[in-house]
Amino acid sequence: MKKLEGKTAIITGGNSGIGFATAKEFLAQGAKVIITGRNEKSVREAAAELGENAFGIVSDSAHMEEITKLAEQVKTITQTLDIVVINAGVGKFNSLENMSEEMFDEIMNINFKGAYFSIQQLLPLINNGGSIILNTSINAHIGMAGATVYAASKSALLTLAKNLSAELTSRKIRVNAVSPGPVGTPLHSSEKLGLSEEDLQSMGESLTKQIPVGRFGEAEEIAKTISFFASDDSSFILGSELIIDGGMYNL
Repeated sequence: MKKLEGKTAIITGGNSGIGFATAKEFLAQGAKVIITGRNEKSVREAAAELGENAFGIVSDSAHMEEITKLAEQVKTITQTLDIVVINAGVGKFNSLENMSEEMFDEIMNINFKGAYFSIQQLLPLINNGGSIILNTSINAHIGMAGATVYAASKSALLTLAKNLSAELTSRKIRVNAVSPGPVGTPLHSSEKLGLSEEDLQSMGESLTKQIPVGRFGEAEEIAKTISFFASDDSSFILGSELIIDGGMYNL
């Protein structure tokens, strides 16, 4: 029997990168999958590529008015959920001197506020014994110039995993986190990161030197770890974190 047979999952930001790879892994393990994203065309194309057991919802984690509609949108597809993967996020970097309130709010609104209230809205749909997985970052543990706000937003998710696990023990809902190191996804682009091509290349070369295995991770590698937390294989694990970084933090 497949590990996620009979389970239903939602993955925010599931139309590309780690979220899309996770959707593919969940489907391979027997789950029905709902993906969300803010771009209608991208969501529609991703759901079509994933196949008949995948469904797409257009929802922007940056805006509360869309988050508050999410549960009702989900209920047009399913009345209950077993797995919630909070993956939608933005990676933007700037120095303390140059950080604007607008960029600060964008990062925090999507990475933490959007994550927090997405869980709030979906919680009534999650079956007892369900699993919530938060996609955080190695930046929650290491110091990197320009990452102050991004790292803070991801650190907030780690504390959320611990405290929310304590809050949901009566329903046996487990909350855990994965913290990827550098991964080759569409997020790692000059446009998405707000960097010049030169700075992006320089950052990539610098990061690769810090990774003991000598390469960026692949989205599929992160997806397999998320699948572990989604399955009953991790039934005795809650409020925990798995760092997936090729040894960058530990070695």
